[in-house]
Amino acid sequence: MRIGVPRETKAEEYRVGLAPAGARALVKAGHQVVVEAGAGLGAGIEDAEYLAAGASLGDADQAWAADLVIKVKEPIPPEFRHLRPGLTLFTYLHLAAAPELARELVRRRVTAVAYETIQLADGSLPLLSPMSEVAGRMAVQAGAHFLERTQGGRGVLLGGVPGVRRGRVAILGAGVVGTAALKIAVGMGAEVKILDRNLKRLEYLDDIFGSRVTTLMSSPENVAAVVADADLVVGAVLVAGARAPVLVSEAMVKTMRPGSVIVDVAVDQGGCVETIRPTTHADPVYLMHGVVHYGVTNMPGAVARTSTFALTNMTLPYALALAQGPLAAARRDPALALGFNLVEGAFTHPAVAQALGEPWRALSEGD
Repeated sequence: MRIGVPRETKAEEYRVGLAPAGARALVKAGHQVVVEAGAGLGAGIEDAEYLAAGASLGDADQAWAADLVIKVKEPIPPEFRHLRPGLTLFTYLHLAAAPELARELVRRRVTAVAYETIQLADGSLPLLSPMSEVAGRMAVQAGAHFLERTQGGRGVLLGGVPGVRRGRVAILGAGVVGTAALKIAVGMGAEVKILDRNLKRLEYLDDIFGSRVTTLMSSPENVAAVVADADLVVGAVLVAGARAPVLVSEAMVKTMRPGSVIVDVAVDQGGCVETIRPTTHADPVYLMHGVVHYGVTNMPGAVARTSTFALTNMTLPYALALAQGPLAAARRDPALALGFNLVEGAFTHPAVAQALGEPWRALSEGD
């Protein structure tokens, strides 16, 4: 199979869809890999490294002309011209929050496999996990930065100093993002409260972190209380394939102290904070009701080298399977089958279709 790796064109996105080791594995398996020249430079990967791995270099058109295109982020409007029947696109899509892209994929009859909806039998999301780890860790770093008075924040040091109360962090969601954020917040010495609806998950975190963390069952009352008290709120809620539920209303945001910070990692799925909107690394924050809002949709892009290698570690086995034939791979692997959001322009993932108000059919129907 011919496999293409185009350069990412989204603003401030420096990751690349495949590290050289991944290209080498695909070439060794008998496939042809075409990497757009310069695609890896933002992650510190030279073109020569891809050539040494057995890949060839080309321009954007040549990379997109492949049977299977491996990316990091969803195609943006300037890339829509590359979408066509017969193309299998393997990337983060988050279609529940991207109706325009969904319409284009339907119209152009693309087969779209989303990293974020590949799901194992235990409910875990293996291709979301590495970037969720990165984003969760970065969320607290970013929050700590924007709490500085010079950045528009309250002037609070999360770890505090002797004789002064430490900063207060509220984390909504105890999955991969929330747990990663928790590690960093605890490491910084903050007072941390984490909320989730999964009691077993909270019990696990309580066993690990003990009295350093307060675990709370997620309810509207508990969310409202911790948000009002927090210096930093981290949104870490995910429903696979669907729009994130809104847990923090605008009324709750108004109860926060001026200069407090919200970092909503769920923003690429619509956000779990009512007042959040997408921002960029170039212009990451805005002020609403006196609260600093951080809504960067591609946070891991700022640490592109770490992110690229972590992502390839997880995507490569699935890329190798897809290269043997996408639908055959889906039949062999139920987890991979859940990654298929569309097949030749028809929705095949129920949560994605529901979020967009579209009909869907099971992957096996007609395939």
